[in-house]
Amino acid sequence: MLKHKVASSLLSVGLAMPGLVSAESGAVCSPLLDFSLRTLDSERTVNLCDDFGDKLVLVVNTASHCGYTPQFKGLEQLYRQYQGRGFVVLGLPSNDFGGQDPGSESDIASFCNQKYDVTFPMFEKIHAAKGRAAPFYQRLGEAAREYPQWNFHKYLISRGELVASFASEVKPEDHRIVSMIEDFLPAANP
Repeated sequence: MLKHKVASSLLSVGLAMPGLVSAESGAVCSPLLDFSLRTLDSERTVNLCDDFGDKLVLVVNTASHCGYTPQFKGLEQLYRQYQGRGFVVLGLPSNDFGGQDPGSESDIASFCNQKYDVTFPMFEKIHAAKGRAAPFYQRLGEAAREYPQWNFHKYLISRGELVASFASEVKPEDHRIVSMIEDFLPAANP
């Protein structure tokens, strides 16, 4: 089963991390999600542990002007299909690769809403590339032993543990991603 193969290989190389007590909530929190990020084009901050610690999370570094930008459609479809079962997509725009998201956060939010009707959570523009990565991406890159090489790299986190990392060219509807989502989520209600 793919889930076990990927998850076991990641965990067998020492990527399982003990929980930490969140500075903000006082609850046990995975180091991968022990961050607060500002939502896109707003002043509202979200603690990832508090809001998503018990969910299956797909983290994606996005860009508005990339050959992979149409993946927004597939990401939104995944989110709408599985959100009721505990799945969430977290989009984090980055201008690190090819300068393909140079606009303001307001421009990015408008683009995502108008062009792709994005309803999954989008967060502040952030650095994802190795050497410039924000702390959130540093932790993801180190845990996966790979940083994004381009826009639309995907990290899958189950209940705070990294279970897979997917290169940009792996589309959201790819059977590898869908299979892992199905494996990690509880069965749908009849």
